[in-house]
Amino acid sequence: MSTIDEKRVYGDSEGAVNAYVGSSMGLVHVKLSDSAVGEFSLCQRSETRDVAAGPSLIAVATDEDVLVADPTDPESFAETGFGPAVAASYHGKTLLAVGPDGRVARCVGGSGRDAEGWETLADTLEADVQAMDGDLLGTGRGVYRVHDGGLDHAGLSDVRDISAAGVPLAATESGLYKLGNGWMEIRPGSTEIVAADPASEPGHLERAHAVSDGVVYEYVAGDDEAGEWARDEEWATASGSDDSGGPATSSDTIVGFGYGDTVYAVSSDGTVFAADDTGWRPHVLGVTGVTGIAIPPVEADGDV
Repeated sequence: MSTIDEKRVYGDSEGAVNAYVGSSMGLVHVKLSDSAVGEFSLCQRSETRDVAAGPSLIAVATDEDVLVADPTDPESFAETGFGPAVAASYHGKTLLAVGPDGRVARCVGGSGRDAEGWETLADTLEADVQAMDGDLLGTGRGVYRVHDGGLDHAGLSDVRDISAAGVPLAATESGLYKLGNGWMEIRPGSTEIVAADPASEPGHLERAHAVSDGVVYEYVAGDDEAGEWARDEEWATASGSDDSGGPATSSDTIVGFGYGDTVYAVSSDGTVFAADDTGWRPHVLGVTGVTGIAIPPVEADGDV
């Protein structure tokens, strides 16, 4: 059986989208083209707590530091001097991070490559951070937003996941919510994961997904601005040809979604799913303890 160390290749990766999957074994660089998985390999070997993609860099939260690298050279990781981190995100070009002690800070110098230090926004956030996206943090005590050099509590409780793109979304113990005139319930029931396409315009959702009790829900844009959330019936029968020769489906839970030429999902057991006309195609990466997926935005000219 081949291993992740062998830089495995399935199909032609020309014109592929770069994706990064965080795991207990390190960060995996995966080349994706529509529903096909091309070359993939470990590009960073520290246990990855979180991974985030900015306009020009990727950031990885590890037990030692927040590391950053150019997506076109994913083995060029540099330290930022933050120290141990459990979460990281980009708000525009600004890198944010959270430490295991609850310290929340903003990178001085922007994206992290030329970090001049870190500005502390909160010395101790007395709540476990479950997720971080853009300028939003999801915690057991609700949502917090980075604002004016500090943090503001923005409502809700028992937040499991958060999405900042387009229309802010929150997955909580009691349901899925969107931010409008306050937090408005989209659907009731414990929700674990939520994500939206980072390319969504402010105030609008283009593509979005959520997971509730193992069921995947997809946001379907309508002719009006409202759109609707519907159960993804194709996910319930996710199967088909696995290019890696491994099992056709994942036995573990979805931990994140990514958006590129199509929609991608990743499970905690290291299976990447790519949506196509026939459903969701699985591809086994050979890593475990997966924490998430990040896909850097691609400009109109194809540059990352």
